[in-house]
Amino acid sequence: MSRDDGIIGVSDHGGWAVLVTVAGDGTLLDRRRVELVDKDLPKIPHHSEGQALPLHEAVALVERVRVSAERHAKLGLGAVAMTVPRRILGVALRQCPALPPTIAERIKDYRAQNVADWVMYRKALAAAAEARGWAVHWYDAKKVFAAASEALRIEDPDAHFLQLRRSIGSPWGKDHKVATAAAIVAARAR
Repeated sequence: MSRDDGIIGVSDHGGWAVLVTVAGDGTLLDRRRVELVDKDLPKIPHHSEGQALPLHEAVALVERVRVSAERHAKLGLGAVAMTVPRRILGVALRQCPALPPTIAERIKDYRAQNVADWVMYRKALAAAAEARGWAVHWYDAKKVFAAASEALRIEDPDAHFLQLRRSIGSPWGKDHKVATAAAIVAARAR
């Protein structure tokens, strides 16, 4: 990866995500929050709204949310590509746990319903990135700061992120740090 190319690190939530784009040399290129679902749709249908519906209606609801998530993921990544004046090579997304193969099984399985919505959003972002020809890097959120520290060859990643926050100002929270660390690790891996 050239020091001029970019990687988008993602810290996702139910229905939205923080995207931080970092150059190969670690320079911050862009940061933003993107919505990943239409406002009139629920954010966590596997876990919440789908639980109160008959199964066939819950499955249909999850499908509507998934289609919306795929559209919003394309729009969000497209907005970054239009704004960042460098070539984007990929995205870094949190690893996905294994899930039952069908939506109905995910809705009925307690463990699955607790993570299926987040996986749905990550997969929508991954598919949008792949459609643009970008690589998808999967990161372990529990290890990403240590990996970023190693990639940057620094002892104290907290000090590095504090300095970065001071230089760019708000907003800058844990999601921004996670997304930045993930992008740095993915950029160094290339």
